[in-house]
Amino acid sequence: MKLKRSERLVDMTYFMLNHPRQLVAARYFVEKYQSAKSSISEDLGILKNTMETQQFGTLKITSGAAGGVQFFPKIGEDEAREVIEQLTEELSDPSRKLPGGYLYMSDLLGDPKTLRNVGRMLANEYVDSDVQAVMTVETKGIPLAQAVANYLDVPFIIVRHDARITEGSTISVNYVSRSSEQIKKMELSKRSLQKDTNVLIVDDFLKGGGTIQAMTDLLKEFEANMIGISVLAEGNYNGDRAIDNFTSILKVNTASANDVSVSGGNYLERNFKK
Repeated sequence: MKLKRSERLVDMTYFMLNHPRQLVAARYFVEKYQSAKSSISEDLGILKNTMETQQFGTLKITSGAAGGVQFFPKIGEDEAREVIEQLTEELSDPSRKLPGGYLYMSDLLGDPKTLRNVGRMLANEYVDSDVQAVMTVETKGIPLAQAVANYLDVPFIIVRHDARITEGSTISVNYVSRSSEQIKKMELSKRSLQKDTNVLIVDDFLKGGGTIQAMTDLLKEFEANMIGISVLAEGNYNGDRAIDNFTSILKVNTASANDVSVSGGNYLERNFKK
């Protein structure tokens, strides 16, 4: 397929966006576009410069027989700050307040644009690490985990509260929900996770941290490794959380009887340290 440079750049960009973190041999593009290796090298240089200037990703180019090119999705600080400000404004409506100190976010978690933005933001912190899977618990965290997994190009794993016959044999843990003070159970199919898998835990909302702590306990049962914890929002909680090392995009305070206070979480601090 012989293309002009402008056409090659568009097609190569489309390919890289749809194959994040995958190492692609340079000869793949040489053969695909029937172009000289030097021309493809120049094309990749243009893509790398544009992506990094616009801050939506970077290309890692390596030479040698085992070399190639990898696209790593990124997000710049200005764009991340803009997304946080938009979400803060949308969620500050007092009518979103729910009993128990929660906030109605289901509409945002079903919005494709929001999921793309938040997914790229949460993936940004771990795109250069060896994350091999994203884990969440049903149900509201599912679309968020899927969005993050898409940018990391890894599988996402859904932990269930109740066993299903289609899951086969499972491993379960009991835990105490710190927000409801109830004993609950979560379980995961034995086929879902291999030993020594590096896992990023993602959820929509963090309050007392009991649910996420239970997921970390479940990882230990599988002898898997917890790489990090990321949430869309953390709520106010009176007491000691079960976890204290996590990334949050938003911070929600529903302590007031009438008002909802939404601000940025620790995301900017953890991703854009000066």
